[in-house]
Amino acid sequence: QVQLVESGGGLVQAGASLRLSCAASGRTFSNYAMGWFRQPPGQERGFVGGIDMNGNTDYGTSVKGRFAIFRDNAKNTVYLLMNNLKPEDTAVYYCASKLLGSIIPRYGGGYDYWGQGTQVTVSS
Repeated sequence: QVQLVESGGGLVQAGASLRLSCAASGRTFSNYAMGWFRQPPGQERGFVGGIDMNGNTDYGTSVKGRFAIFRDNAKNTVYLLMNNLKPEDTAVYYCASKLLGSIIPRYGGGYDYWGQGTQVTVSS
């Protein structure tokens, strides 16, 4: 079983930056693809971005150019760097892992394990 723990969420003003972290268990972390999803209030969960086992990244169109994803395999941690935050970024943010992660699914069903989520609130 893979356990994922997100951290770093909070309440910020529009234009601010935040860095979310997702710490994962498992000695094969370097072989996981890691995805970030978010669920705004009353809305469906959607794809934010992800990084595969080779370090390739993919991003949703609404965050491209503002968000960046990095991984530190020595720490079993993936990061979501969020810049120029907007009120529409307000959501619960989840990280997810895909074993044997040579690709980055854009849908939740492509992942094997999920964290509990961390709240990000952006005020105008």
